[in-house]
Amino acid sequence: MSDTTTPRPSVLFVCVHNAGRSQMAAGYLRALSGGAVEVRSAGSMPAEQINPAAVEAMLEEGIDLRAERPKILTTEAVRASDVVVTMGCGDTCPFYPGKRYEDWVLEDPAGQGVDAVRPIRDEIREHVLALLTELGVEPVMD
Repeated sequence: MSDTTTPRPSVLFVCVHNAGRSQMAAGYLRALSGGAVEVRSAGSMPAEQINPAAVEAMLEEGIDLRAERPKILTTEAVRASDVVVTMGCGDTCPFYPGKRYEDWVLEDPAGQGVDAVRPIRDEIREHVLALLTELGVEPVMD
């Protein structure tokens, strides 16, 4: 059990379109943290909708992203987060001193079918589990 006076850690996932990688990572972190981590995701140039193959791949894991929408990256979201995880947005990701940054090198699932997205999804899950360990949060498993 965690001490109730300790605020929940917060994580922001950032990629260019906020339609694939960052949405899958956010979905996993929400599910695997059981609400113990505050989760945000955003993109430097958000797409119109989430990648349908990413939605399908996550449904296979029991995580429903269909209600999610790509969001624009704001400085407020970065300021409000303890950890900022970037995924291929390069110099468009704002940098604030005192924030913990991680860059996850992942293939971009844009325009790919679900068969190509599954290995990216699985890699993201491993990164999220490692992040939970670093944050001292026990993952919630089925």
